[in-house]
Amino acid sequence: MDLEAGTNGTAVTEFILLGLVETEQLQPVVFVLFLFAYLVTVGGNLSILTAILVEPKLHTPMYFFLGNLSALDVGCITVTVPAMLGRLLSHKRIISYDACVSQLFLFYLLAGTDCFLLTAMAYDRFLAICRPLTYSTRMSHTVQRILVAASWACALTNALTHVIALTTLNFCGPNVINHFYCDLPQLFQLSCSSTQLNELLLFAVGFLMAGAPTVLIITSYIYVAAAVLQIRSAEGRKKAFSTCGSHLTVVCLFYGTGIFNYMRLGSEAASDKDKGVGVFNTVINPMLNPLIYSLRNPDVQGALWRVLVGRRLLT
Repeated sequence: MDLEAGTNGTAVTEFILLGLVETEQLQPVVFVLFLFAYLVTVGGNLSILTAILVEPKLHTPMYFFLGNLSALDVGCITVTVPAMLGRLLSHKRIISYDACVSQLFLFYLLAGTDCFLLTAMAYDRFLAICRPLTYSTRMSHTVQRILVAASWACALTNALTHVIALTTLNFCGPNVINHFYCDLPQLFQLSCSSTQLNELLLFAVGFLMAGAPTVLIITSYIYVAAAVLQIRSAEGRKKAFSTCGSHLTVVCLFYGTGIFNYMRLGSEAASDKDKGVGVFNTVINPMLNPLIYSLRNPDVQGALWRVLVGRRLLT
């Protein structure tokens, strides 16, 4: 453990990340699986983003938000997985304090933006289905950009708040993190100072970031469900439910794992479970999102096919 003299005693300058498995025989398996998951996730999300950019049919607010979501998913997995793969290759589990804080800040920034962007997508579905006559004015290009910018601003405020609060803690004892990336619950367990205020801050801000969007999303879909049930055309109802179903599936996966991970206070026994939740947050959710949005959406499927195969082969 690398220790450095400080004003209040000693300070840890680096941490040891235990990773997902400690058995050396399993590490090559983990490396191959996560490398494959990373390539699939980045390839899938970039394919969605490319399809949205090149296909005029997808130049709508819903796909504008979906393109931003795909870019965020690429960012979320890139913040954590490549560093973990590098440690597996080098057989070094050390991460500096500054790198740990930087990783935490970037992850909270991207995941927080993801959180608010999913709320904006629910608002978009509400306007499209319940207010179709005023949809084009209420969801103009300016409004879309404002919603995305507001999502980034709120997420940046959240990330800065937690990072600044973290820097007030002293780390002078154990420096072993039972995780494969830096996260607040695990860092709290290593602090020499009291983390009660930090934990309450994490709980309170997490409640606002999860609670307020959840209420808005549920309210939006109550109105959406009522409007869809009034559609006489079975095909129209099917298309509306298909689009909303994809978004709701992503919302349930994202908020479900996030609430489990961050809405608990002082639980040391859950460290191993947190690794599984971390895999969902950083790998599985971003990997599933392109599949969820393209599986039942013929517009996205057609655009992806044209991007992957080429327009000339379809003519």
